[in-house]
Amino acid sequence: MNTNWLAGAIDYGVIGLLVVLSVVVVAIGIERAWLFCRIDTHAIRDIKSLELTLTRKLFVIASVASNAPYLGLLGTVFGIMLTFYNMGQDASIDTGKIMVGLALALKATAVGLAVALVSVVLYNTLLRKVQVLILEWEIARDRKAD
Repeated sequence: MNTNWLAGAIDYGVIGLLVVLSVVVVAIGIERAWLFCRIDTHAIRDIKSLELTLTRKLFVIASVASNAPYLGLLGTVFGIMLTFYNMGQDASIDTGKIMVGLALALKATAVGLAVALVSVVLYNTLLRKVQVLILEWEIARDRKAD
């Protein structure tokens, strides 16, 4: 049985999905950063509306940050299963083929961790900016009240 398609499915399926998710995360991060630079907090009348506006779409970044390592782990499991399957089918398999299968598995883990790390840093950075903007709004409102 030819298992080359399964190696391609790991490469283009799991790793491809992780790459797509990382592009989505970066796009949302750029969009949010652009909004944060351009938002007029004085035009928003209440704190809840401000918070809703600022935190919109941040859950996507948090979800990717939480789940990217699991997707990488899924690719790792698939890669190791493929390697064991190939070892079972060919008793005279050389160590080079085994190492290629394990490298494929570890590549999926590395990509999953990289996507998660970028997502966590981006999420924490944006969340901090949300907190700063909300505090600035509250300070400005308190000054108006005095």
